[in-house]
Amino acid sequence: MDEREIQVIGFIGLGTMGRLMVASLQRAGFHLVVYDVVASATELAIKNGAQAASSVKEVGELSDVVVLMLPNTPDVESVIYGDDSLMAAPPSRRLIIDMSTISPGAARQIGTDLLQCGIDFVDAPVSGGPIGAEKACLTIMAGGSEDAFSHALPVLRGMGTTITHVGANGAGQTLKLCNQLICGVNIQAISEAIALGRASGVDLTIMREVLMGGSASSWMLEKLGLAMINGDTSAGFRIDLMLKDLRLVQEMAFDLAVPLPATSLVTTQYLDARSHGEGANGNQALFTVYDRMSNQTQT
Repeated sequence: MDEREIQVIGFIGLGTMGRLMVASLQRAGFHLVVYDVVASATELAIKNGAQAASSVKEVGELSDVVVLMLPNTPDVESVIYGDDSLMAAPPSRRLIIDMSTISPGAARQIGTDLLQCGIDFVDAPVSGGPIGAEKACLTIMAGGSEDAFSHALPVLRGMGTTITHVGANGAGQTLKLCNQLICGVNIQAISEAIALGRASGVDLTIMREVLMGGSASSWMLEKLGLAMINGDTSAGFRIDLMLKDLRLVQEMAFDLAVPLPATSLVTTQYLDARSHGEGANGNQALFTVYDRMSNQTQT
């Protein structure tokens, strides 16, 4: 047996994306050791054969490799550092893969700190949303050393189909933030088009079909366009999480002195949605801001 063969994967963070990614890894034949601060979040994984851990350290102690899928930078840092942490109890193959979306600077620092302890780190955020997670066809942008990426690849292949090593630690997070910038501005553009089309009285379903056949076509228009037209605010990727990502985008832009006027505008509109109690809605629910501005309602 290859000395680097991975059989047991620890997985911390079983939210909307995490639980679907765990299911994909289970279908790929890995044994999973799972942990979430919300104990009930582990129930489905356990039902499908995963082993529940009682702490972060126990995940590390029972696993070959550990994968993180957590909401924000402080959440990732909390499982890396401290007494009940992966730094204190690293997995046996000494590899941690963070698939959360966090600050690129934090990812670089974590990578440096873990390397000093002899632990490899790959920041590997994803694109594709819950649909991609469920179908194990996520796009994964990975930052880390060549050796760490090669070590992580069998795990990443259990969750994604487009997997690219994009550079050193932090590079994966940088690309993910660029992705989120484009997604946010794209949703804004679709919301504006829907508001204009509705005010003009055109059939919005037909409009979407026509736009999908031309240069305005996009993943967002294809996957979320009908939900936006139909007034469906149900959460896949929440407004609150998009706001977190846009904040990270703007922090990076400020540090690099790069002006992002469109990003700044769409961020204020996501803030408007949250101020109206819509933070738990799906990020496509930005259209509600345009409904209010144009005094329109879904029909």
